[in-house]
Amino acid sequence: MRWMRAAGRGLLAAAVVLAGYAGFDARAGGAEPVGRGPMTLVTAGDLTGYLPPLLEDWNEEHPGERVTLVELPDSADETRAQMISELRSGSDRFDVLNIDVAWTSEFAAAGWISPLERDRFPLDTFLSPVVDTATFDGRLYAVPYVTNAGLLYYRRDVLDRAGVKPPRTWTELARQARTLAPRHGLGGYAGQFLPYEGLTVNVTEAVHSAGGSILRDDGDRVTVDSDAARAAFSFLADGVREGWIPRDALGYKEEESRRAFQDGRLLFLRNWPYVYADASAKDSKVAGRFGAVPLPGPDGPGTSVLGGSNLAVSSHARHPESAADLIAYLTSERVQRKVLTEGSLPPVRAALYEDPGLIAAHPYLPTLRRSVLSAVPRPKSARYDQVSLAVQAVAQDVMALRQTPEQAVARLARELGAISRTG
Repeated sequence: MRWMRAAGRGLLAAAVVLAGYAGFDARAGGAEPVGRGPMTLVTAGDLTGYLPPLLEDWNEEHPGERVTLVELPDSADETRAQMISELRSGSDRFDVLNIDVAWTSEFAAAGWISPLERDRFPLDTFLSPVVDTATFDGRLYAVPYVTNAGLLYYRRDVLDRAGVKPPRTWTELARQARTLAPRHGLGGYAGQFLPYEGLTVNVTEAVHSAGGSILRDDGDRVTVDSDAARAAFSFLADGVREGWIPRDALGYKEEESRRAFQDGRLLFLRNWPYVYADASAKDSKVAGRFGAVPLPGPDGPGTSVLGGSNLAVSSHARHPESAADLIAYLTSERVQRKVLTEGSLPPVRAALYEDPGLIAAHPYLPTLRRSVLSAVPRPKSARYDQVSLAVQAVAQDVMALRQTPEQAVARLARELGAISRTG
């Protein structure tokens, strides 16, 4: 599933653990602490292939604490399901976990991952918003490893020809998509509008860009019944009704939308930073003819949702001390640099976004930094999967013009209220 890939372009495996924590080996009668030893890291499929060399470097330096990589399907939903199946059973098959940022609250509330000591990890060197994705109920349950934020890609050649700048507001986006795109045989604007996690992301971004929210207090308070949410749904519904969001876009995930833009069929695209490298490739029809800016909002720059992955330790981890050392290695500046240069993934270390050499090779870094610093997590909830499904179902009906924005917000508030009262 590409939203996790680019929020991972190839989600990476990693591990994290409570410093000083030592488990006891039940197979040895609980007599001996077993803080160190071999580990198993589990992740969704590593599509970039850069991770094994990093782990081999670790294994060469730590022969008694070797890491075995377990790759689950590239689909985020399948990865989540397999992880949960093992965790619920109490299995120690997975020592350390690479989890999507949106799963942290659910896994923490269920007791599947261990809380962590903040001072064990260099959190003050990270981009500040990413740390919030790793917390639940005021405690740190994971450590950020890869971050992400949505960007607005635009056809620079088309806008330059018209003498206009990239849109900063929804009104400007709608006007340019409605008027300029048809002159060049292009669709106006697309995001990820198929009912799946990507649609939850797009809706959450629109709601926050308008100044609202969906949930507060780690999922215990429903806040979606607001003028901001109605404005967000109106923005999306108007795009379909007026034609500047193509009907085809209602079936787009990350890759379908990326291909539409890269093949020269769209004026504007909301997507993750991985698109920049793909759209710049030699076989891209828009190479050298596009740019990227922060997402627009109603009255100025909008708000992105944070993507990426966090590193967590299973509550049944066998060798937590080794895992603590591994996470220190994986979040070191040297390895984080390779996350970007070899994995094409946005790192969490703030200093790397100001490195002149990296900016020369990855021109979108300053824009991405601004987007990350103003970004927000997806709604936090111990029942996040249910929350996301409710958002998707309501948004699908709005964009299919089966419900008005007013009806949709009222319905979503009711459904989220019911979810928050369960469990």
